[in-house]
Amino acid sequence: MKRILGIVLAFALIGGVITAVVLGRDDSEASGTTTVRGVIGSEKADFLNDPEVLDALADQGFAVETESSGSWDMKDMDLKGADFAFPGSAAPADALGRAHRVQGSPLRPFYSPLVVLARRPAAKTLAANGYVKLTGPAGREGSGTLRMDPFLKAAGKDTTWQELKGSGEYAELKGTLSITSTDPLASNSGALYLATAAYVANGNRLVSDAEGVAAVTPLTRKLTAVQGRQNVNSEDLFRDFTVGVGTPLVLAYESQIAALLIRGDTVPDLVVLYPDTTVFSDHTLVPLTEEGRKFGELLQRDPTLRGLAVRHGFRPVGGSAEFAAATAKHGTYLRQKLTGTVQQAPVPTAEVMREITSRSRAQK
Repeated sequence: MKRILGIVLAFALIGGVITAVVLGRDDSEASGTTTVRGVIGSEKADFLNDPEVLDALADQGFAVETESSGSWDMKDMDLKGADFAFPGSAAPADALGRAHRVQGSPLRPFYSPLVVLARRPAAKTLAANGYVKLTGPAGREGSGTLRMDPFLKAAGKDTTWQELKGSGEYAELKGTLSITSTDPLASNSGALYLATAAYVANGNRLVSDAEGVAAVTPLTRKLTAVQGRQNVNSEDLFRDFTVGVGTPLVLAYESQIAALLIRGDTVPDLVVLYPDTTVFSDHTLVPLTEEGRKFGELLQRDPTLRGLAVRHGFRPVGGSAEFAAATAKHGTYLRQKLTGTVQQAPVPTAEVMREITSRSRAQK
């Protein structure tokens, strides 16, 4: 009898374990939570890993799992099982949409202009030579406008920092005048920098054909070659700048420096330069499943998630007042309004952009 009772108890315990495993597997479904998985540009990793963002998503019945990738690399990834792809601009998003035959329009929850981060010695030297117009009290300038046409012409002529008036005061200013960016073949910000340069070099006209690409290649190749080995991750490049490592001028998303300032951090001698011609990085979500589309729509419309996006430095679409309110204390560095001060350059198609970036990275 004892033996029979032991066998019954053993089976009961095994059944309990099996039940627990099954319940564990279905816990998300039982709780009404939908888990969506996607690939994102690294500049959005902090936002989508923020515990408050995860809580806000959970309140709406969503959990999210992501991996980071260069925006232009996403087209070649195996996205089987992914619910969405979230590159940093419309061009790679459009290419992804075509490749995966996505029905309906991509979703654009927020955007961020590209800016150039500089230390004050570099910004003052550029200003003394007519490449930058600084704003703010002397010695405490925190923002300015980078005049792209003359700057790019100087960079195209291999102008060195040592040739610039006033640079002798600063030992750290040496080497060829350039802006450090990410690898344009893989990373969104690096590609958009070349898109801006190509537009300016083409007489403020969109580069749209092989002839146009050939005409701007000498400049875009030089802008790339002078940097040597380029980083793929825009977050790594940004963090290097904030800790004082790297070059005098670094390309960044405005959202990166805005998020840092909003949370109360500081960067010594920081000057944020807004190029007079730049590209707005439209963070564009490509829904690969219906769940992915619902997730993207939630990022667009939910007020809590919009507010958290602003806290991470992004400008929500249609949310200029939200961004202005969040950054009001940081007007020394950031521009609440871009209209009338910054010209937005159009971005070539993904095919033309791929040609520009591949030629720029090729050896002569």
